[in-house]
Amino acid sequence: MNTLIVFCTHYGATASTSEEIAKGLWDEGFEVRVVNSKREKIRNISDYELVIIGSDMKLMRCCGETEKFLKKFQDELRRKKTAIFVSSGTRVIYQHEGDTDTLEKEWKKNLVDKIKRYSLNPIALASFGGVLDYNQMGFLARKTMNLLVDKIEAAGVQEQEPGIYDTRDWNEIRKWTKDLAQKVREYDA
Repeated sequence: MNTLIVFCTHYGATASTSEEIAKGLWDEGFEVRVVNSKREKIRNISDYELVIIGSDMKLMRCCGETEKFLKKFQDELRRKKTAIFVSSGTRVIYQHEGDTDTLEKEWKKNLVDKIKRYSLNPIALASFGGVLDYNQMGFLARKTMNLLVDKIEAAGVQEQEPGIYDTRDWNEIRKWTKDLAQKVREYDA
């Protein structure tokens, strides 16, 4: 199965999440190419049977490059097996606090509404944790981060390096990848 994973990231979480998904799919026998849409423009997706689109979220919005990719290839994506995931560093806070309204709003805005806007029918969707990297943030983002640190730590996430909080659950990402591989096989059966 020739697979393209195209992603957009601000702090690197979606990049390493994409690499982990690629590794899991390689282990399942898939051929995988991983592309950072901020660094490389995709001109053609005709050679790929499965296209996975990943985007980080900043201020509850997906990357602009993700929107451009979806818009450019929407017709072709409708005829392909697709999967979409987002990475959110604050997701763990909402889960810990039981804020299902914000989680639902985030899910709807960044996944469900995009699917409708581009008339896609993905075989898998996911929202994963992300990375909050205080060191790479601008002034306003750092101010916001100062307000979130206590909440992130209360949710059980500890600072990995000065100013860096990784909120991802790697087992969740690996399980999603394995389930995706199974869905693709069932889809082809």
